[in-house]
Amino acid sequence: MVKSVVHAYPWDLIGDPDAVARYQDLGVDAIALAASYHTVRAATPLHPSHRMVDARHAAFYLPVRESNYGRLVPAEPSWVDGSDSFGAAAALVRAAGLPVYAWTVLTHNSRLGDLHPDVTVVNAFGDRYPYALCTAQPDVVEYTSVLVSEVLELGAPDGIILEACGPLGFFHGGHHEKTDGTDWNAVQQKLLSLCFCSACTALYADPDALREAVRAGVDRGASSVEEALGALAEDVQAVRTGVVRSLRQRLVSEIRAAAPSIRVGMHVTADPWGTGPFATVAGGVDADVDVLTTMCWPGPEIAVPGIEALRAAAPDTRIAAYVLGLPPKPADGAALSKEWLAYLDAGVEEFHLYHGGLASAARLEALREAVTAVSR
Repeated sequence: MVKSVVHAYPWDLIGDPDAVARYQDLGVDAIALAASYHTVRAATPLHPSHRMVDARHAAFYLPVRESNYGRLVPAEPSWVDGSDSFGAAAALVRAAGLPVYAWTVLTHNSRLGDLHPDVTVVNAFGDRYPYALCTAQPDVVEYTSVLVSEVLELGAPDGIILEACGPLGFFHGGHHEKTDGTDWNAVQQKLLSLCFCSACTALYADPDALREAVRAGVDRGASSVEEALGALAEDVQAVRTGVVRSLRQRLVSEIRAAAPSIRVGMHVTADPWGTGPFATVAGGVDADVDVLTTMCWPGPEIAVPGIEALRAAAPDTRIAAYVLGLPPKPADGAALSKEWLAYLDAGVEEFHLYHGGLASAARLEALREAVTAVSR
């Protein structure tokens, strides 16, 4: 059975008595509410009371019990009322009879990166990415573990979706991004995503040689990461995929121990050099995950090979397409349906819609049409 899930923020539902019904009318099976989320300036085009929410820093939308955390403690949001906006929004969803999934962003947190720069990703040139917490750092691993535990205990969701379950890299960066003029291609961006923080450097067989290889590969425009790294590539790939696998195994194991029946989802990619919101599962998932969600915003030409690679990496796990209903996609149900049917043909078994609260009425209607098309 094809399943569909729509993503939303707590403020999309709170104060809007019609929001849940609008999302139900899409034909979705569940609503994924942000429990932990990064900085965002979000439009609310259909809300009866406001048109914009400025979430000025990463925040936790459940009560922050500071004593439960270690060195890294999430911030409370000042732009919503009360300390449990996730709970308030979740109650509205449950009252309508829909399951609630806790959409939990782990390592994309510029506020914590600013406060604790030593736990952030560092590239081969020594530049830090303050938005990117590195999961080779023990403090970051502890933070993600506590964060997930708090989501389960305080939010009691029917499912949890882990985003950025691994370190971010070059892409997905600044508030006012000014990097396009470099013309850095995908290979150069992947090289600039390799981390050289103290914890990662200790894991490399020859960090000095690796640093020089990465720098040279970026500046000459290497044809592939493997070509840039040469004989070092195999070891480095094992380190990078191992760091992510270790975190995934720990968190999923802890989730299963705390809430055995919960549905566990994760944003992933099969690219061994992948970083960012979609963490790599190259070499195997090796964790009891119910559904793996892969990025499909760029369209079938790019997304279908990614789906096929993920199916090869995780042949026995359900795959979801993360699909976009916002620009540059048209507010055109037929166009979205055609795209989504291509993902269905490629082996996708469910669709995760971005984004219920940010979409206009015309875009919600296009999403409804596409959900109908893939549910037949």
